[in-house]
Amino acid sequence: MQAEKSIAAQIVDFIRTEGLTIGSHLPAQDLADRLHVSRSPINQALSLLQDKGVLRREPQRGYFLARTMDDSDAASSEALGLDTSDVATHIYFRVAEDLLNGTLPEAFSEVMLKNRYQLTVAQLQALLNRISQEGWAQKKPGYGWIFSSMLTTPDSFLQSYRLRLALEPAALLEPGYRLDPLVLARCRAAELHLLAGGIETDTTDQLHERGVRFHEALVEGSGNPFFIETIRRVNRVRRLLSYRSMQDRKRYKEHCRQHLQVLDLIEQGRLSEASDALRSHLASTLKNLKKISSLLKP
Repeated sequence: MQAEKSIAAQIVDFIRTEGLTIGSHLPAQDLADRLHVSRSPINQALSLLQDKGVLRREPQRGYFLARTMDDSDAASSEALGLDTSDVATHIYFRVAEDLLNGTLPEAFSEVMLKNRYQLTVAQLQALLNRISQEGWAQKKPGYGWIFSSMLTTPDSFLQSYRLRLALEPAALLEPGYRLDPLVLARCRAAELHLLAGGIETDTTDQLHERGVRFHEALVEGSGNPFFIETIRRVNRVRRLLSYRSMQDRKRYKEHCRQHLQVLDLIEQGRLSEASDALRSHLASTLKNLKKISSLLKP
């Protein structure tokens, strides 16, 4: 598995992919939601980027982009001296793999997790914050933690896709459906980035987040909070098996082409056809996942 980037480096990637301009506001909570981490590591990363001259901080207002972040070498994470390794993220994947392999007990204590993975107190809290926010562990009443039984088997992963197959196409048919042109343009840019080589070079986290953002953006266009919250919940807890399914990336080029077709139809106002295209895309993905189900097993 590729080395995961630090939170600061991921924020730099976000600034680039979103095409943010000087003066753009970077709300800490929005970044925490997008990167699926707590506010604490986000604030630390924002402070570091301020020290590097990437951001400026205004009292009572937060952080704003202070310089252009293009694709030049001078603006790269390496040139900025950002650590590309993130211990908490590395341990996160070890815990996820151990859980899927059945080598972790269903119930566990913070002391057990800290000792097993040789974590500092700060690393332990960052890890627990992330896995609890993503829905695959929760604190027990009184003492200790328990892992969720959701989405830790190939069957449960396929079930999550069948739920999405039922909901996502229907979201496009909601009365008053509208996808903001700027959001649509960002989704299209993300797909073109993948087709231009990102499929091979993006980290597992980045690849997963781009897919999640595409599908959540489509559902958010419905304005229906029940659709939106259900899909967000499913996406949070399906990450574990989603990461493992990415060991086979050959299917992603076809995914990108299908995503672009859906975006084109939405842009043209052909929502019924877009819904059909999205249903076909999800059905095709479900069929392909059945073929690689062996990758999802311990």
